[in-house]
Amino acid sequence: MRILLIFVAVLMAHFSQAQSQMPNVQLKNMDNQLKNVYKDYAEDDKVYIFSFWATWCAPCINELEAIKAVYTDWQEEVDVELIAISIDDARTVKRVKPMVNGKAWEYEILLDTNQELKRKLQINNVPHTIVVKNQKVMHVSNGYAEGAEEELFEEIKAL
Repeated sequence: MRILLIFVAVLMAHFSQAQSQMPNVQLKNMDNQLKNVYKDYAEDDKVYIFSFWATWCAPCINELEAIKAVYTDWQEEVDVELIAISIDDARTVKRVKPMVNGKAWEYEILLDTNQELKRKLQINNVPHTIVVKNQKVMHVSNGYAEGAEEELFEEIKAL
């Protein structure tokens, strides 16, 4: 019985840790360079916002536009970087670059065209936002309503 309890405790610790970190997944950016979402965004005490979005998702675009309006202020107040991860598939990924250029988003854009990262994080719908600090998931939010970026920033400042 004691061995079973130890086994269950080890399993629970493993799965709770697995869900508290970004997975070790590589995605391409818009310059076709590989970026590892676990290793390349790991600067100590820096806050990373991973915003999952798609070109066909109006709330996603509204969220990224709302953050764009305050992003410089956020960066002046907190060491933060937003990484916008497009889940557009092979059919719609060609729309990403023109949209990003048209919106003048200065975020790092990663392409999850086969949705590997989305699956590993068990994300069902977008927009979906994950805040990471020191390689640990600190906050998760799903959906977007006007003003939600202010709540997000309050969460970030509290870290």
